Amino acid sequence: MRVAILSPIAWRTPPRHYGPWEQMASNVAEGLIKEGIEVTLFATADSITQGQLEAVVSSGYEEDRAQDAKVVECLHISNLMEKASQFDIIHNHFDFLPLTYSRLITTPMLTTIHGFSSQRIIPVYKKYNATNYYVSISNADRSPDLEYIDTVYNGIRVDDFAFTELSEDYLLFFGRIHPDKGTVEAIHIALQSKKRLTIAGIIQDQTYFDEKVKPLLNDQIIYIGSVGPEKRKELLGKAYALLHPISFNEPFGLSVAEAMLCGTPVIAFNRGSMPELVRHEKTGFLVNNIDEAVQAVYQIDTINRLHCRVWALSHFSQEKMVNDYVALYQRIL
Repeated sequence: MRVAILSPIAWRTPPRHYGPWEQMASNVAEGLIKEGIEVTLFATADSITQGQLEAVVSSGYEEDRAQDAKVVECLHISNLMEKASQFDIIHNHFDFLPLTYSRLITTPMLTTIHGFSSQRIIPVYKKYNATNYYVSISNADRSPDLEYIDTVYNGIRVDDFAFTELSEDYLLFFGRIHPDKGTVEAIHIALQSKKRLTIAGIIQDQTYFDEKVKPLLNDQIIYIGSVGPEKRKELLGKAYALLHPISFNEPFGLSVAEAMLCGTPVIAFNRGSMPELVRHEKTGFLVNNIDEAVQAVYQIDTINRLHCRVWALSHFSQEKMVNDYVALYQRIL
């Protein structure tokens, strides 16, 4: 089987810091290679893979802002489509734009929908319902207008996250600094529960950070910026709990699965995919507001950290994700 993996090109694949779609494209590609499958990764030229790398764009447009995003996206996607006949199946991680080529090629294409940036993109997906195969990353993140072949949860490289039996006495916010992610809510949860809070992630909304987050930073509430893989593993593993007070219906939430893989319980607002990721009162707590989250902090010691690890291993590992995708490839072919 010859598989082409189409990765986004906002960031390197795998990303140095942020880049969840690129990370999943990498995890799928490298996992397939371990299974002996022939894989070509279409990504930026500085990407890293054990398979064949195809690139016409030197680096991600978020890392080199001199590039025009739409121009390099067109160059990148067309490079694969012009070589589509070389592959048995195309696995698209690039959202809706590649779908517009799908009736011009004969190679079947499976598209993992990593979330909808807006309801305005649904018409493109809907147009190609009959000639494509759509996978959702959670049952919660499905459009009633679309037909899906299956749900496959994101899979994490298990070796990248060690189990930590004993935590330290700090709460962790790990993600984009943006109102959707609830950075300010996490701060208030920490303040009311009288716990230290470490905040890590890229600043996606500078005004929000400057006006809402920065004034609340002090010795108790610290922001350490974006962190790489080694620091991420340490932060997630040693945290008393991960705070995930989202204000949108999140499609998945990688940091939630990663935290549990380390043995760290999660306190999440009960929205989007969170009921699929977090087992209430078993691997953390699903709450509806800041007050409930504060009460959950006081109950974290009732959570068995090893149970968090076992749950994440059984549902959100790279191996499980790859096996699920291979089964889908075989069904399609």
